[in-house]
Amino acid sequence: MHVLGIKDMAGLLKPAAAKKLISTLRNETSLPIHLHTHDTSGASAATVLAAVDAGVDAIDAAMDALSGTTSQPTLGSLVAALAGGERDPELDSKAIRQISFYWEAVRTQYRAFESDLKGGASEVYLHEMPGGQFTNLKEQARSLGLETRWHEVAQTYADVNQMFGDIVKVTPSSKVVGDMALAMVSAGLTRADVEDPKRDIAFPDSVVGFFAGDLGQPPGGFPAALQKKVLKGKKALTERPGSYLKDVDLEAERKKIADEVGHPIDDFRLASYLMYPKVYADFEKTRDRYGPTEVLPTPVYFYGLHEGDELLVDIEKGKTLVLQYLGRAPTNEKGEVRVFFDLNGQPRTILVPDRLKVGEVKLRAKAVVGDAKQVGAPMPGVISTLAVKEGQKVTAGDVLCSIEAMKMETAIHAEVDGVIAELLIKPGDQIDAKDLLVRFE
Repeated sequence: MHVLGIKDMAGLLKPAAAKKLISTLRNETSLPIHLHTHDTSGASAATVLAAVDAGVDAIDAAMDALSGTTSQPTLGSLVAALAGGERDPELDSKAIRQISFYWEAVRTQYRAFESDLKGGASEVYLHEMPGGQFTNLKEQARSLGLETRWHEVAQTYADVNQMFGDIVKVTPSSKVVGDMALAMVSAGLTRADVEDPKRDIAFPDSVVGFFAGDLGQPPGGFPAALQKKVLKGKKALTERPGSYLKDVDLEAERKKIADEVGHPIDDFRLASYLMYPKVYADFEKTRDRYGPTEVLPTPVYFYGLHEGDELLVDIEKGKTLVLQYLGRAPTNEKGEVRVFFDLNGQPRTILVPDRLKVGEVKLRAKAVVGDAKQVGAPMPGVISTLAVKEGQKVTAGDVLCSIEAMKMETAIHAEVDGVIAELLIKPGDQIDAKDLLVRFE
C-alpha cells in the first residue's frame, strides 16, 4: 500500500500551513496522507488538529508519559480533543492512561538521559533541529564544556545549515550540521572563517563524508567552493552511495569478526558490525572488560548500588549470583577506589576507577596561534588514533591523528610539509581545546 508521508521532525509545521498543505494534497491525490510531527515548538497539537480538520488520514502521537517537547504530541489529549466530533478516533481513554502509567514508571529509570528541555521552545524556528538531534546535540555540547553556550550553539547550527545549502535535516544529515556547529563554537570560528579559502580548518569526519557524497546528493548540489575546501582534493561521489557498494560475503565477514572477538556472531551482531564497525568494536571491548552487563537491572546498571544493598543476578538458567555491596575506601591519588562486597557470601574486593574524580591531572602546553610548526586541538575530546610517529616526514594534508568526542570524530591534518619533531599525545589521552598535539622540526 502506498502512503503519502509528511515528516516534520523538527516540529516546524504551523497549524495554518498544515491545513493548507493537507487540503492541497487532499485535492491532488487519492493516496492516504500520514502526518508525523514533533512537539519541540509546543505547537504540534494545534498543527495535528488543523491537519485532522483538513482531512489527514493518519497522525502520530506519543503515549502521554513519553510525549511533548522533542517527542510527539500527547495521545490522550488528542483523543480527548477529538472525542464527540466527526473524526472521533474512538480510543479508550482509560486504557491509554493505564498504559501511560507503565511508561511513566519506565521513564524514571532513564531520567539521567532526559533532555534539559522542560517546555516548548520557539527557538526551533531558528535552528530547525529535529527532535532527536536536539537531545543528542545538547548532550554533546555538555560533554565538550559548551553547556552554558547552548544558545550560541543553536545560532551556529542555523548558520551552518545555511552555509551547507539549507539541507534536509534528518538522521544522519542533522548530525553533520550539529558536528560542524560544535566544532566551530569549540574553536571560536565564524561562518566567514570557515568559508575563507585562505584559512585551513579541521572538519569533522561526518562533514567530510557529507561533502564526499556519502549521504547522497542534496537538491541543488553542494556549495562548490566549500566542497572543494572540505574535501582537500578527495574525489566526491556523484551518484547514489548504494550504487558504489560491492557485494559482501556475509559468511566471510561473520567468520572475520568472530575470529576477532572470540565467540560466535549471530545475525543481529553481524548486522551491527556491518553497519557500524567502529561502534560494534567498542561494544565488544566494553563487554570484554565488564562482562555481560545486560543481566543487571536497569537502575543498578545506570545508578549503582547503595551501601548494604543486595542484588540477585541470573547469569544463566539455574545459576544466580548473590551480591551485596558493603562499602568503599576513599579515592586514591590515581582516581581509583577500592570497593568491598560479598559474592555468594564470600567477601571480595576490587579496585575500580572513580568516574566522579578527575584523578591525576595532566597539564598540557597550548599551541601558539599562528605558528605553523605547532598543531593544536580544535576541540576537547579523546585521542582515538595516532597516524604518525616522531621523525616521520609528512606532506600537507596528511592525517596526523583523530579526536573523538561524543559520537563526533575529527581528523587532524598537517597544514604544512615537514618532519615530526615531537608527539605530545597517545591514543586514549584526554585533551582540551588548543592543547599542543604535534610539533614539527
